[in-house]
Amino acid sequence: MDFKTAYPDSYSTTKQYAKENRSQVTDAEILLWYHLRQEKLGARFRRQHIIGDYIVDFICLKQKLIIEIDGGYHQETTQQTEDKTRQNWLESMGYKVLRFTNEDIFHDIESVITTINNNIDLPFKV
Repeated sequence: MDFKTAYPDSYSTTKQYAKENRSQVTDAEILLWYHLRQEKLGARFRRQHIIGDYIVDFICLKQKLIIEIDGGYHQETTQQTEDKTRQNWLESMGYKVLRFTNEDIFHDIESVITTINNNIDLPFKV
């Protein structure tokens, strides 16, 4: 079991949700993962990682950098409130959260990658 960033008392339930999320991947997640996987940006990212009781879309643990992809339902007022609460908590735990919309991923992936790259602190980064 990996409780390093998850709450042990809810880990098994949250782990099941994360597993389901990994199997029900969106097109935007597939596209971004193509650019993040295998340390293509010089940093290791994970998908659907548990932090506390939350599951983040992508994370670089070493950099404490979280990347969230917001689909259309994130425009709903209730979801925006939940997203803000979640982001505030993650930031209070020392994580930096970058949010992109599906449209950002599909229509301007180069800018998304540049933004992510600019937020990765690598010693040999050029």
